[in-house]
Amino acid sequence: MRIPDSQALIMIFIMAAITFFIRVLPFLLFPGNKKTPAYILYLGKVLPYAIIGMLVVYCLKDVSPLTAPFGLPELLAAVAIVAVHLWKRNTLLSIGGGTLFYMFLVQCVF
Repeated sequence: MRIPDSQALIMIFIMAAITFFIRVLPFLLFPGNKKTPAYILYLGKVLPYAIIGMLVVYCLKDVSPLTAPFGLPELLAAVAIVAVHLWKRNTLLSIGGGTLFYMFLVQCVF
């Protein structure tokens, strides 16, 4: 089913407006002259780690150690991610390199 052009444009506009609102909301709630509450600062420190932990669980939830390839590509990619991160201390490089390595393993090796 083809979406009419006007409907697609309206959907894009709505998504852009919502994204803009979400990006502006912290500045509206905490203007420059107000002190940011302690719980917001705390969430800013712990949420990135919690989200990464949830992503790891999500990525590994369907791995079956009882059937071939026994989770080997996922394990090798996870080790590569940790190794690159310990080596370079660059999250983007770690995740990007690990993703490329995992895709190589899945497409060419296993």
